[in-house]
Amino acid sequence: MGHRFDIAVELARLCARNKDGSFATQDDRAQILHQAARTLQKAGFQNLAATSLKPKHVDLLVKSWQADGLSAGTMKNRMSCLRWWAEKVGKQTCVPRTNDALGIERRAYVATVSKAQTLDTVAVDKLGHERLKVSLELQEAFGLRREESLKFQPVFATKGLDDSIRLKASWCKGGRTRLIPITSEHQRTVLAKAHALAGSGSMIPPDKKYVTWLSTYKEATRVIGARKLHGLRHGYAQQRFETLAGFKAPAAGGPTRGELTPEQRQVDYRARMQISAELGHGREEITAVYLGR
Repeated sequence: MGHRFDIAVELARLCARNKDGSFATQDDRAQILHQAARTLQKAGFQNLAATSLKPKHVDLLVKSWQADGLSAGTMKNRMSCLRWWAEKVGKQTCVPRTNDALGIERRAYVATVSKAQTLDTVAVDKLGHERLKVSLELQEAFGLRREESLKFQPVFATKGLDDSIRLKASWCKGGRTRLIPITSEHQRTVLAKAHALAGSGSMIPPDKKYVTWLSTYKEATRVIGARKLHGLRHGYAQQRFETLAGFKAPAAGGPTRGELTPEQRQVDYRARMQISAELGHGREEITAVYLGR
């Protein structure tokens, strides 16, 4: 009898050998490919090598995901993982180069429904980890990404600054350092909590590595039913917009671009540029994801 393959083991090895992207990206990719392996095995592909990827396998996965009603954004992420797999084993032609060819609709890059979230709607008290609670509070108060809120070092962030915090390039997506203004007492309270817990370190416990603590975060937030916590960043953006512009963002029920006067459009653009900088994006267009148009 020939050598038998376990596609789940094969893909786990492929991920272990190829450390492309951030820890979070690697972790998400490994999970998505593990799920893909299980789907293929359930469909009868019990003896499949990672190098034996064929268009029929891709087609089966896409149809299975579409049947699960996944959003265009989630489908897009999963397709990039399949393309990554195909590229690593020299089977790029097995996965169509565009998602359109697979009948996957384009992701909506303009918010039509608000995705804003506040911690009032999240059962944070059940989290069981004080450091994780404060990391979520940092996400809400300063619009931080998940990785930034976990790697956050209060001493570094506030050193020599009175009215803003500084984020280190190594915490941030794209390695871009940035300043975020402190505009409320609530933000100062959250910072004080972070200082008390982290001391001279970060929000990750001293005996833990980032990748381990990220898994703890994912599991702890899953247990309390807190999903899509990127919504805290949406909430920050919409709140800041109202403060800076003097009217609500379209995604929060405010006027659309077409309803603004020429003067209001200038105010709108300036507010968006400021928020884009605070969120760590270099361009105004990206604010449409958080604020609508």
